Amino acid sequence: MATVEELKLRVRELENELIKCKQKQSAMDKAHNQEQHRPKIDKMSSEVVDSNPYSRLMALKRMGIVKDYEKIRTFTVAVVGVGGVGSVTAEMLTRCGIGKLILFDYDKVELANMNRLFFQPHQAGLSKVEAAEHTLRNINPDVSFETHNYNITTMDNFAHFMERISFGGLEEGKPVDLILSCVDNFEARMAINTACNELGQIWMESGVSENAVSGHIQLIIPGETACFACAPPLIVAANIDEKTLKREGVCAASLPTTMGVVAGILVQNVLKYLLKFGTVSHYLGYNAMKDFFPTMAMKANPQCNDRYCRMQQEEYKNTASGETVGETEQSLEELMAQMRKL
Repeated sequence: MATVEELKLRVRELENELIKCKQKQSAMDKAHNQEQHRPKIDKMSSEVVDSNPYSRLMALKRMGIVKDYEKIRTFTVAVVGVGGVGSVTAEMLTRCGIGKLILFDYDKVELANMNRLFFQPHQAGLSKVEAAEHTLRNINPDVSFETHNYNITTMDNFAHFMERISFGGLEEGKPVDLILSCVDNFEARMAINTACNELGQIWMESGVSENAVSGHIQLIIPGETACFACAPPLIVAANIDEKTLKREGVCAASLPTTMGVVAGILVQNVLKYLLKFGTVSHYLGYNAMKDFFPTMAMKANPQCNDRYCRMQQEEYKNTASGETVGETEQSLEELMAQMRKL
């Protein structure tokens, strides 16, 4: 049991920490008040003027790539993990004009993060979601933000995470449109996998190897494609245990270039999925050593350990079977009509 003197010393330490936090917050508030913010834009315009931040995005319509780019404003994307990949992913989506971003992370910004993109030294000590929201609002005030500074793998937090992805959409009470996993550990990935399998929520998983020279993204449609539990991760640590990485003095390698590439292809596929253009691969890898981008289809495992995944597979089989019959009947009708014309 601590002595009275030890308790007094601890109180003084906490008081000093509180003073430092207040000073840091005061400095941030002062800097925030001095920043210039552009007014919100009610409607995206394709007008080509220097003052229009959306003109180059809207040009995708004129070039025939996207049919309705303005629809980007109707979508809600949840980003779990606002680190090297997640922070850049959130920034890209913000610049693209996404409707709403929900950010989840329990970590703080550290000077050790400065080898990566996005965060700045003066943000050290702030929660990553707080620092990210402040920066992102300055980039695009048209985007709605919601932040949660907690670990989703604990029981209480997992329940709240489930609630927010189920009802936290841009239209309150509606689910999010897509979840992006940008976490750096197996436990968090499995938590997201469990939640999405139970809810039937489509999500994309991403990762960078511990040696920092390879990465991947994976589209997971519960019941239709392989979930994270269907097979061992395709990108795994090379004889490194996650618990080992958490030891003092031990860390994984990290390159901002690799994280930028993975974040870029992740957001590219998010845009393709939401705005319905191009092809979204089930799995897309990246090997920086060989400039290699492998893709592959990934079918769900009928013996998956996740019971919700197996349930989703059964539901998908029934739906797909009905769709196949309908397509066959329609094809026969078209064939009969063509024969009558002969």
